[in-house]
Amino acid sequence: MSIRILLALCLAAPLVGGAAEPSSAQPAGHITGVGGIFFKAKDPKALAAWYRDVLGLPLQSWGGAVLPYDAPQHPPALIWNVLPASTTYLAPSTSGLMINYAVDDMDAFIARLSAKGVTPLKRTDDASGRFAWLLDPEGNKIELWQPKPAATQ
Repeated sequence: MSIRILLALCLAAPLVGGAAEPSSAQPAGHITGVGGIFFKAKDPKALAAWYRDVLGLPLQSWGGAVLPYDAPQHPPALIWNVLPASTTYLAPSTSGLMINYAVDDMDAFIARLSAKGVTPLKRTDDASGRFAWLLDPEGNKIELWQPKPAATQ
């Protein structure tokens, strides 16, 4: 199943069955979500500065960023997926990790990237929203996603 289909299902789930709520019947001791993303870099300070200066990631004094789930237009859930070792979805990166960042306005975001000299590898739109891909300075692939607006009822 493609990642974009999973994203579309993720967005549609709250519309169909209501927002996912923990079941009182579920026993204690289960995963409730992703609490952070951590990865190595050859030059962590320079890479963090690039994410701040180019992508606009709001870095804190301790060097990381806090991205709240309740931010306006943020998707209602995080997608977690293991890809086969043979996948080319992360190419041209040789890293085994790709982070998908949700954005509120793809055109404005791409314009900001262009002003910083960054050109996306590819852009596409599909049933789950708008996508663009780029590489950070250390060769990690980044997926940008502007989810389709939820249907108004």
